[in-house]
Amino acid sequence: MKNTVNLKIDNREVKADEGANILEAASIAGIEIPTLCYDEGMEPYGACRLCVVEVETKHGYNMVTSCCYPASEGLNVRTRSPRIDKTRKTILELAAASAGEDVGRLASLADEYGADLARFRRKIVAKPTKCILCGLCVRRCAEATGNSAIGFVSRGTSRRIVLFPEMEKACSNCSYCRTVCPTGRITSVGVYPRFPYFDDVLAGRVQT
Repeated sequence: MKNTVNLKIDNREVKADEGANILEAASIAGIEIPTLCYDEGMEPYGACRLCVVEVETKHGYNMVTSCCYPASEGLNVRTRSPRIDKTRKTILELAAASAGEDVGRLASLADEYGADLARFRRKIVAKPTKCILCGLCVRRCAEATGNSAIGFVSRGTSRRIVLFPEMEKACSNCSYCRTVCPTGRITSVGVYPRFPYFDDVLAGRVQT
C-alpha cells in the first residue's frame, strides 16, 4: 500500500499517492489544469509550460510546472491567479505563432484565457506548421522504434521536428505517435504538413 500525502489545491484538501506530481493530484480531485505536452503514459517533460501553477513558500508564491513538481505533505497550491492566467495566455499566443491559429486545443483554450492567437503571427512571415513543438510525438516515437525516426533539430525560433531518412520506412509503417499529437498534424493517413528530412534542413534546402 502506497503512502499518501495531504496538500491543498485551490483551498481544497487533497490526498495523493506519495510520488505523484501536482497535476496528477489535481486530476484525482477533479481540478483541471490545462496541458499540451503531458501524457499519462510517458514521463513528464514540462515542455509547453501551460500547466504552470503557484506553490506557497515562506517567501510568497512561486510558479512551477505542475507536471514536474511533486505533491508533498502540507503543500499549498493555487491553479488560477492573474499571474498564472497571463502566463498561460502568452504561452498560447506563442504556440500559435508557428502552429497557426485554429489548431487542436489552442482555439478552445484561447477563449478561456483571452489569448489573441494572431498576436505574434502578425509579426512573422511563415506558413503555419500545425506544430507546437510539444515533443510528444518524438518521445512516443523513441518508445516505438527504439532509436527514433523523428527528432528535434535547431534551437529557438528555428527549432522544428525532422524525419531521419534512414528511418523513413519504420515511420511509414507506424502510427504510434498519432494518438498523442494534440494539434491534429499527425493523422491516420500521415503527417501534414509532412516533417522535412533532417539532411535537407541541415543543408538549408528547406526553411527552418
